[in-house]
Parts: sequence; C-alpha cells; structure tokens
Amino acid sequence: MGKGFEGRENRKPNFSNKSMRGGRGGKDRRGARGIGARGKAKTVIEPHERFPGIFISNTAKESLLLTKNYAVGQTVYGEKHIQVEDNTSKNEDGTPLKIEYRVWNAFRSKLGAAIINGIKRIYMEPGSKVLYLGAASGTTISHVSDIVGETGVVYGIEISERSGRDLTNMAKQRPNLIPIIEDGRKPWRYRMMVSMVDCIFADVAQPDQARIIAINAHYFLKNGGGFVFSIKANCIDSTASAAAVFDNQIQELRKVGFKVKEKVTLEPYERDHAVVTGTYRAPPKKKAENEDEK
Repeated sequence: MGKGFEGRENRKPNFSNKSMRGGRGGKDRRGARGIGARGKAKTVIEPHERFPGIFISNTAKESLLLTKNYAVGQTVYGEKHIQVEDNTSKNEDGTPLKIEYRVWNAFRSKLGAAIINGIKRIYMEPGSKVLYLGAASGTTISHVSDIVGETGVVYGIEISERSGRDLTNMAKQRPNLIPIIEDGRKPWRYRMMVSMVDCIFADVAQPDQARIIAINAHYFLKNGGGFVFSIKANCIDSTASAAAVFDNQIQELRKVGFKVKEKVTLEPYERDHAVVTGTYRAPPKKKAENEDEK
C-alpha cells in the first residue's frame, strides 16, 4: 500500500482501506470519547512529526490521518469526526473544552494520499498563504483550510460554476478560504484578489497543467516558495507510460524555475497519478509574453 510514513516516525501506521474510510469512535488518551473513528479501542491523537497542522490517531488496530476542524460541526464530504476533551482548557461553565478532528480520507484526496505514501514536505503549515488550483467542490482544500488555520489563508481557484457553488457554500463556514470561480490559465483575471503566497497546490487534470502552475507561480509564488503538483498521466498523454509522462512534466517545470525535490506515486489510492514537490525561483524578468494575456 505505498511507502507509509517515512522520516522520524519509529513505526509505520497501518493506514488500511477500512481505517481511511472511517467508522465508529473510541476513547483518546485523556479518556474522551471519539466520534467517527472505528472501534472501541483507546485512541491516541498526536501531532504529525513532519507536518504542523496535521495529526495522527492511533489505536491498536488502525491509524487515521486527521486535521483539526476549522469549522467545528461542519462536514464537507461525509468524512468522520473525532472529538476529544482538552483538559488543559475549560469552557465558561468549567467543563473541558472539546477539540474536533476530521478524518482525512486518502481515497478522496491526492494530497492526503501523497502524505501517507511518504512525501516529506508540503510547504504549508499554520499561518501559510496557499494558492489552490483546481479546488473543485472543496474536499482537499477544506483540509488545507484546517492546516493553515485562522492565521492563514487559502485562495481556491475553480473553473466549474457547478463545483464553484459547492466551494462557495463551504467557504461560508471557513473565513480563511477565499473561493474564486475563474480559469486558472488566466491568472491576470484574479490578480487583484490574490496576494503573494507561500505555496501553490495544483490539481487541474489538464493537458497543459505544467504551464498552468508555471504561469500562476510567475504571478503569485514568492521566490523560494513551495509547490505541490498533482500529475494525472492520462490527462496529458494516454499513449505514453505514466512514468514517461511524470518525467516529462518534471522537465517542463525545471525549464521555468521550479526545483523539483520529491516525487511520489499515489497507488493504491489513485492509479497513474504522482505528486511532485519542490521550490520555485522566478527566472530573470523578460518582456511579458503576449500569449500569457490572450
């Protein structure tokens, strides 16, 4: 099932198909009742060792990837929730403050799948500014909203009006998420709404997806900023092998100032998909190309 977690973890969590789909709840290490996690075994929720803003729930039988719910009580795509009591904080009536986490289903999220399959950096954390290309109806971007929290911001670009309506409705519960219904190929149309960002995440599934992330990086990504690029091989060239398509896309990125540092494939969660990450440094300024603003 992929590489699992790599790095400083001492053990590889068992992210089984069942565990990623969620189930019933258990108790956390403080004795609180978990809502939505599977089984009655004791649940331990710990910060992820590589990714601030992401958490892991461990029981004897399974591990779950979690984010802390920025919109408490709200469900985006039917994901399970886990509530635990924080005995270090109290409500006005003296009862322990409850913290709500959302199970991150890697079968519904390429970023979640990349994290489970061993990606080492995603260039987003609490307080980050993120430009998200291909936000769709809000599944993965809702977890990004959880990660950056109240001090961060996520700009969600989505071309489809139908998906955009779902995204806009979801954003009403998330003040740190700004939905923009526009064509990611034409960033000059939304340049007055988007500030310079720390990271670009791109999941656009278009034949020119490398060009789309490149032109947006030129407008919005800080020098030295990070990128996370989801590649769907069949959308680019259905006649070539997936590995050849991935290598070609990496070369395209390198031509325009991206330094690719990692690549992971997404099996078993997605077939013929890969996620590549790295940093960006804008090439020397030239005269604006007319084709960019056509």
